Amino acid sequence: MKIKILVAAHKKFPMPNAEGYMPILVGAAKNYKPGIEYQRDDEGENISSKNPNYNELTAVYWAWKNLKDVDAIGLVHYRRLFFDAKPYSLDNVLSVEKVEKLLNKYDVILPKKRNYYIETNYSHYIHAHHKEPLDKTRDIIAQYYPDYLPKYDQIMHRTKAHMFNMFIMKKESFDSYCQFIFGVLEKLEKEIDISDYSVQEARVYGYISELLMDVWLETNNFKDTEVRWEQLGGKKNFQKAVSLVERKIGIKTKTHF
Repeated sequence: MKIKILVAAHKKFPMPNAEGYMPILVGAAKNYKPGIEYQRDDEGENISSKNPNYNELTAVYWAWKNLKDVDAIGLVHYRRLFFDAKPYSLDNVLSVEKVEKLLNKYDVILPKKRNYYIETNYSHYIHAHHKEPLDKTRDIIAQYYPDYLPKYDQIMHRTKAHMFNMFIMKKESFDSYCQFIFGVLEKLEKEIDISDYSVQEARVYGYISELLMDVWLETNNFKDTEVRWEQLGGKKNFQKAVSLVERKIGIKTKTHF
């Protein structure tokens, strides 16, 4: 099985040396600097220039349009990676051999779900970000993707979700995922005005896409499994807990973890 796991980064950074991992420079159309020898997301058919709004999805789009001779495609981040066991280090990332074994049983590999405990996925989002884009997303799904609407409503009322835009998928599943995600986001771009959004909030399409992963997955009944992920350098769990409580009582913070 030919597997490519993209490692999204916006700058030069230590990378896994393991077989199958492909560092990719996101937003290369605007932030490329000589000496960064990663795959660039502005080659071939691409949306690299939209990186300030789409985040790591510009790498996903590049892979969708340009990686043809592969059996499976994945995405991790330069600090967030999949692991099979300790130690959690660049020398011990999830191997393609283990990935292949999992993909012989499952269609999709995902990180363990994030649990907000005291908030639903919907309330957590609107307490941290502008509300309009998420509500417009529902309108778009209701109009253009009605088969996805029941799962969308269910998932918005849950407290858990697969977040971070991390995954490894068989090519057929990946193509289905991209058709749905980019179809929705392309329509959302035409429905909202983000010209006065802060730099952080302008990353709206990347944020929205995180909540669409489970909508796509469960509507299509793809068979999935979860593996452990870790953030190298620490997850800042205490800060995240404080931020969660502040949002719950109406204090909107600017930090997105």
